[in-house]
Amino acid sequence: MGSRGLGLTLTCCLLLAFAGGPVLGRAPWGQEGTEEPPLDRTERAEEKRETYSPLQGEEPPASRCFRCCDPGTPVYQAIPVPQINITILKGEKGDRGDRGLQGKYGKTGSAGARGHTGPKGQKGSMGAPGDRCKNHYAAFSVGRKKPLHSNDYYQTVIFDTEFVNLYGHFNMFTGKFYCYVPGVYFFSLNVHTWNQKETYLHIMKNAEEVVILYAQVSDRSIMQSQSLMLELRDQDEVWVRLFKGERENAIFSDEFDTYITFSGYLVKPATEP
Repeated sequence: MGSRGLGLTLTCCLLLAFAGGPVLGRAPWGQEGTEEPPLDRTERAEEKRETYSPLQGEEPPASRCFRCCDPGTPVYQAIPVPQINITILKGEKGDRGDRGLQGKYGKTGSAGARGHTGPKGQKGSMGAPGDRCKNHYAAFSVGRKKPLHSNDYYQTVIFDTEFVNLYGHFNMFTGKFYCYVPGVYFFSLNVHTWNQKETYLHIMKNAEEVVILYAQVSDRSIMQSQSLMLELRDQDEVWVRLFKGERENAIFSDEFDTYITFSGYLVKPATEP
């Protein structure tokens, strides 16, 4: 017999054993060979129910299992969950830890609304005088009480009377105005002529002749004037020079009155738009 026939034989034997098992199991103990008719499905269910139903007044064993469909199934009460008091388990407060590292800076917020105006403060003390180069004003007015005659060379007109010399921008020893505040300036020169003598002067900017004040020889002395505006830079010099001429050149003045004046002031500083 082949392996295939052996397998079929074993399968048939197993099927017969499962089919005859329930009938053979109904034989009572001690009565071997006695056969009873097989029970149908309804009889088996009733028998099974009688087997598992408890007797009246009798508690089912603790280890016995019940189904929800069985009559008289005992109802068990829910066991409450134990509660733990956390305050009992809380320990003592620990020591303060070290300070942590500083975090990153956040984004800049939007500007808030303007606050209310605070009370007016007390008046402060006067500060130290500033550098004259930073002053935004300049003005001077000087005069001469002595007459001046020309020689064989040019002469700088030196003034001996100071009317106004704001911040000392006009040097009385050199007879020159020094620009410390760049901008536009106005200058004016007034002199008195001398009888039978020529009057010949220049208003100078640095070493340059800018304008002339001139009066011809006359039997009468008169007041003569010249004015102009100049744009000056830092350290520019403005002064008056007596011209060297072929004829005698002179300006008149005396110790009682001032006949010769030279004035100038800042009109507009260069820092202003």
